[in-house]
Amino acid sequence: MAFTAADVKNLREMTGVGMMDCKKALVASDGDMDKAIEFLREKGLAASAKKAGRIAAEGMAYAAVIDGVGVVVEVNAETDFVGKNEKFVDFVKGVAATVVANKPADLDALMACKYAGTDNTVTEQQQEMVLVIGENIKVRRFAFFTEGVSVSYIHAGGKIGVLVNLEVSEGIDATEIGKDVAMQIAALNPRFWDKSQVTQDVLDEEKKIMMVQMANDPKMANKPEQVREKIVMGKMNKFYAENCLLQQEFVKDNSLTVEKYIASAAKALGGTVTFKNAVRFEKGEGIEKKQENFADEIAKMVKG
Repeated sequence: MAFTAADVKNLREMTGVGMMDCKKALVASDGDMDKAIEFLREKGLAASAKKAGRIAAEGMAYAAVIDGVGVVVEVNAETDFVGKNEKFVDFVKGVAATVVANKPADLDALMACKYAGTDNTVTEQQQEMVLVIGENIKVRRFAFFTEGVSVSYIHAGGKIGVLVNLEVSEGIDATEIGKDVAMQIAALNPRFWDKSQVTQDVLDEEKKIMMVQMANDPKMANKPEQVREKIVMGKMNKFYAENCLLQQEFVKDNSLTVEKYIASAAKALGGTVTFKNAVRFEKGEGIEKKQENFADEIAKMVKG
């Protein structure tokens, strides 16, 4: 079956694959468009296996509220450039929609779900994205809240995604409150949400460090231990203020803690708002990025 330049163009638009690869696919499949797509998919699956070993630490953290369900996902790619690619961003949004539709128990369950609006599984759709974009792409993690009121926030075009979950009374609109709290979480990345979550071993470690610091300070070293203990207890309040969201100074008004801001803002709206939970994903956090040695790369190219 013969094919035309228009067929090559159509295949490229359908798959996002380069013109030469589309032409080869149509030649191999004797001009049959469906077979050509299958040919490219098979080629892409082979390519994705080769690319799977590459480090994907860029990409996008994305948060949204869909049909009342709050969702946050992280999908990684190899380069920051791809993280801004429209097809990649659409794929990430589709992953979020799939999470909301299926509420999977874990990542393996999500990857086996039908990707939103297709007959493909998320795994198959991810493999197709590798084919289309030409980089290793990985759905890394997700979280969602089905109860209460969720508010999403995306910082710096997907560098950080935050999802805040609130309990709201009197039907008030707590979107602005949730957004302010999410922005605080994005900026300061607190270790704990509330001081009640700080475990005894963390407290013991902090106290130990402070006591050693005072023992090494000539002004403090000669003070009685009970005096130093009292000073340490005072410093623990500073630890809470620095490390616990609700006890932190509110960035927009440092005369208030975050907890007091939530209470006063809710009161002004005629209701109450209680912070319940939050999730903060920063793209690539904890992934060891490959350090490129450009001098070596150029030397290899010259030798090649």
